[in-house]
Amino acid sequence: MGDHDEDADAADVSPGSPVLEALLENERNRRYLGQRLDAADDRVETALLGDIVRHGPVLEALREGPLDRREIETRLDVSRATSHRLTQWLDQREYVEKVDGRFRLTGRGEAVADEVLRFEANVRTVERLAPLLDRICDDHQEFVVEPFVDATVTVAQPDDPYRPVERVRSLLRESETFRGFNTTPMVPPALGEFHRRLFEDVDAELVYRPATVETLFETYPERATTAVERGHLTLRTRDDFPYGLAIFDDRVGIGGYDEETGLLPVFVDTGSPIAREWAERVYASIRADSDPL
Repeated sequence: MGDHDEDADAADVSPGSPVLEALLENERNRRYLGQRLDAADDRVETALLGDIVRHGPVLEALREGPLDRREIETRLDVSRATSHRLTQWLDQREYVEKVDGRFRLTGRGEAVADEVLRFEANVRTVERLAPLLDRICDDHQEFVVEPFVDATVTVAQPDDPYRPVERVRSLLRESETFRGFNTTPMVPPALGEFHRRLFEDVDAELVYRPATVETLFETYPERATTAVERGHLTLRTRDDFPYGLAIFDDRVGIGGYDEETGLLPVFVDTGSPIAREWAERVYASIRADSDPL
């Protein structure tokens, strides 16, 4: 990417929901968390972190409500000795308390249970998004994985290299609006059906590299010009992008592309409201640093 400061642009767009703001703040701070913990001399022992994760299933079970020991054994399919060991450890850490023969989480225990679940969800999401994460720009600091926990991940295969492109095309067929940046690798100009709909049926605003705009007008001189003149299509230009972003009526998607070939090996999309809010924020930041055609 260039020298553009996306955090500075983010300050110029409307504040997001408290959930989104918290996610973004956590993402911005993550690079410094280790340093802050070291400075405070307050690191959690690795063994304790491992124990907490190992007790994740019982913490999750108790997060749903108090359970007695037999219910824990049934829920987790563990022996009596194991359930005793689990609850004893939780009691020693003051994560549970026993009331009327049942174990229930303390306030501390509820918070730890939530963090364990969040950790598991984020690790799972990172594993699913690996094809995208391996390709997006390292300098883009505001990408957060939490909103994409249920995303559809479409990856090109040797026998079907255009699967991600087909996914984008299918989403556009169902949408009346289309906004984004650097979407050309998602659907190359040679694919006429996509651009017919883009020029005639969809209200679109796109931020492209200058060379991409030139190619678009060279490939479809009359249709592209007419679409712009009629207001169906608004084009802006910018030199660099972290990846490709597409915002449809009901979903948002991110494309990770191959710098050398320009092909689209992976496309990730979701209907998550928080993901959409994040995408709108990123798009506003990129748009603010682009030039009108």
